[in-house]
Amino acid sequence: MTELTQEKHAAITWLRSITGDLSTTVHKRMEQQLPWFLEMPPGRRSAVGLVAQAGIASFVQWFENPDAATWVARDVFDSAPRELLRSVSLQQTLQLIRVVVDVFEERTLNAPQSIREGVLRYSRDVAFAAADVYARAAEARGLWDARLEALVVDSILTGEHDNELPSRVAALGWHGHGEVAVLVGTTPRQIEVDQLRRTARHNQADLLVGVQGSRLVVVMGRSKPAADLEAEPVPFLQIARALEPGFGEGRLVLGPEVPSVVQASRSARAALAGFSIVEAYRRSERPMLADDLLPERALAGDSLARQTLVQNLYRPLADHQSDLLLTLWCYLDNGRSLEATARELFVHPNTVRYRLKRITDLIGWDATGAREALVMQCALILGQIADSGTAETNRPVSRYPRRDR
Repeated sequence: MTELTQEKHAAITWLRSITGDLSTTVHKRMEQQLPWFLEMPPGRRSAVGLVAQAGIASFVQWFENPDAATWVARDVFDSAPRELLRSVSLQQTLQLIRVVVDVFEERTLNAPQSIREGVLRYSRDVAFAAADVYARAAEARGLWDARLEALVVDSILTGEHDNELPSRVAALGWHGHGEVAVLVGTTPRQIEVDQLRRTARHNQADLLVGVQGSRLVVVMGRSKPAADLEAEPVPFLQIARALEPGFGEGRLVLGPEVPSVVQASRSARAALAGFSIVEAYRRSERPMLADDLLPERALAGDSLARQTLVQNLYRPLADHQSDLLLTLWCYLDNGRSLEATARELFVHPNTVRYRLKRITDLIGWDATGAREALVMQCALILGQIADSGTAETNRPVSRYPRRDR
């Protein structure tokens, strides 16, 4: 045996003799310098201690065979349970490595130069191994989150979600609260999901993003401002306009606001229906409100649009104890002419004008505008069809048959 081999053999024998003492010293030092270590449950502290002991033991193996640096360093973390990665951060792991290295350096201060150099080289390998372990864990979690997010968005679009939807959304780190709206547009050639999320954060919102082939679907929820809880919430239309550059060219439709993410499927249905027919509206904008496309959606067979028109426009007028519904029928049938309507109803034109104002106050739509008149006429027709299916109802204007002019 040569002199160099004898020296290394003696160093290895000495290192093996002090491993127990090193483990005890490292454990005491962790209790003194790492506050998070003392706050852990006993079982988790034991697992961290096993990692430290494995690091000390594997250093001896590495010193004996430096060519095995890669796999020996990774073996340090294989001794710990997998759930330890979720409870101990990368920063805490590096602090643990620093404690072990400091104890080694103090104990090997008078040791041969080869051992002191070995401690430095091995600590580097262990640090890189730790970064690799956490990087692989983060990549796996990222892929899992992406799959889960796609599943959540798909369940919202189809409306087939169950009671597990809130827990799945919470697992994604969803910070949205209260109202939700769905934005549907075309998928860009290169989608920048991180940029979409940053834009949403600047507008006090959180997102769920799903790519459905050529469609990009974004579920928007408001997040509470960190500094000012009393601040006015940012309108969803404003958030959608801020997100607009992240979509591809062409159609972009915003669904109506709904109370919670559990009811987001209603907003998604409206947005998808509007997205499919938005080109039928000549003055479409980016983004376009799905509720501004109610006539086109209803003509295309969207049951939700029909229900919205009947409930929000027709039903309040039909249930009102006055001649508002009749006046609206006559006004629209007479080409929005005040004089013709007044003649048919045997009232003064100012009375017609007054009733139209009351209609606007009641349902929020103004029949004197061309586009809104179209929406309201669709609502009247659909409402009469709905009523005729449940009871024998005549059209109100039939009480006043037209006279030959």
